[in-house]
Amino acid sequence: MARIHLFEFEDFQWFPAFIRNYMTDFLQFVSNRFDIYKAIVPRLSNVITRTGSTQIIDLASGGGGGLLRLSEHLKEAHPDLKIILTDYYPNLPAFEHTVAQSSVFTYYPDSVNAMNVPAELTGLRTQFLSLHHFKPDDAVKILQNAVDSGNPIALFESQERNLKSIVSMIFSPLSVIFTTPFIHPFKVGRIIFTYLIPIVPLFILWDGIVSALRTYSEKEMYKLVSQVKGHENYTWEIDKQKSGPATIPYLIGYKKGA
Repeated sequence: MARIHLFEFEDFQWFPAFIRNYMTDFLQFVSNRFDIYKAIVPRLSNVITRTGSTQIIDLASGGGGGLLRLSEHLKEAHPDLKIILTDYYPNLPAFEHTVAQSSVFTYYPDSVNAMNVPAELTGLRTQFLSLHHFKPDDAVKILQNAVDSGNPIALFESQERNLKSIVSMIFSPLSVIFTTPFIHPFKVGRIIFTYLIPIVPLFILWDGIVSALRTYSEKEMYKLVSQVKGHENYTWEIDKQKSGPATIPYLIGYKKGA
């Protein structure tokens, strides 16, 4: 299946911020509730150990992803772990909710472009369920910026570009309907735009299917790396990891000798 870069509603600047936040809140809830990134903890922990980067700069954090549960696992081996949440469209209420639940977290309140990360944000750069949002040229810029700054980088998705992922996304509106009452912090608007005016489930359905169609294959990720100037100075790990019913493609890069 060829990669198709259709639009996702949440990528548009004109898209209402509160609807975007309801969508990223849902993704955060599902990621944490089902601990979908637990399977990649050993790989992420290995990068932290090799590089000594106990500070994670999470890019395109959305609502915080599955980082709460992930941080609990990582802290067992790295008790001084710190995670800074960032996003191009910061979901500040969700960031504040995450920070309130764990002292591991802080957040950067201003917009952060993953292709041009502020110099003061140093550490292991991560992205969860967001690489597919970027066209190939922009994805290369993300990797280039990490290499130019000498920072390690680890990118993880939670779907593949195949029929199985697309079919699973078709049922996402049901997941939204069943989980919304349990998502915190409670928002009256979330109830209204999920049940009375059900646009949140519909937007998640569209964006979920498009996410699968946009996801990079291993071969395509290798091609992205090959276009990065100085890529030969980094060790690159590109593969996929089973995590329950999900498959997590990943791309990890860190300086050679680390």
